[in-house]
Amino acid sequence: MKVIVTRPKAQAGPLVERLEELGYDVVECPLIEIERTSDEPIDCSGYEWAVVTSPNGADEVARRARNLPKVAAVGPGTAEQLRKHGIEPAFVPKVSSVEGLLDEFPRPAGKTLYLAAENARRRPIDALKADYVPLYRTVLLQPEAPQGDIVVLASGSAARAYAWTGGEAPAVSIGPETSRVAESVGLEVAVEADAHDLDGLVAAVEKFARGHES
Repeated sequence: MKVIVTRPKAQAGPLVERLEELGYDVVECPLIEIERTSDEPIDCSGYEWAVVTSPNGADEVARRARNLPKVAAVGPGTAEQLRKHGIEPAFVPKVSSVEGLLDEFPRPAGKTLYLAAENARRRPIDALKADYVPLYRTVLLQPEAPQGDIVVLASGSAARAYAWTGGEAPAVSIGPETSRVAESVGLEVAVEADAHDLDGLVAAVEKFARGHES
């Protein structure tokens, strides 16, 4: 089975290695690039919480943040990336999505800093009455879509970029927000990962493969 991996080149290695070890034919097709918005330090003094919404955000928080308060991670993938930098999240919602974060976030939240991508959704920022610092921007690439039996989508941006290439393979999605975006641009989500991290993506590919064994 041929699996299309769409993660940025610098981040695709662990997923590619896991899938190849399981015997899949992996085609790398990076669909997004991450651009930093600044190199300036971010002083978090005076905040009770810093909310981090993605593994890319975790990398930037580790690089730029100073005087970190309690840190909330939107899901296990973000939490894992924070831990790689020696930052232990104080809160990770059971439901790994922005909606899950809002539903489960400790109240009263206190003064909160929302650290996310440029053009982040306003709803969680407004709901938490948070200050917002954009850490990076996502640049969509438009390579020619390769042929494959399944495409792995780890973000809404990747879903949009894959649709724009004209790709039509059914998708494995990392979570509900990515699934929502994928379906909104006309892609078929065949399997949504139960765990929204690397292990979850690999398990979702395996689930798809079992369902399509001849």
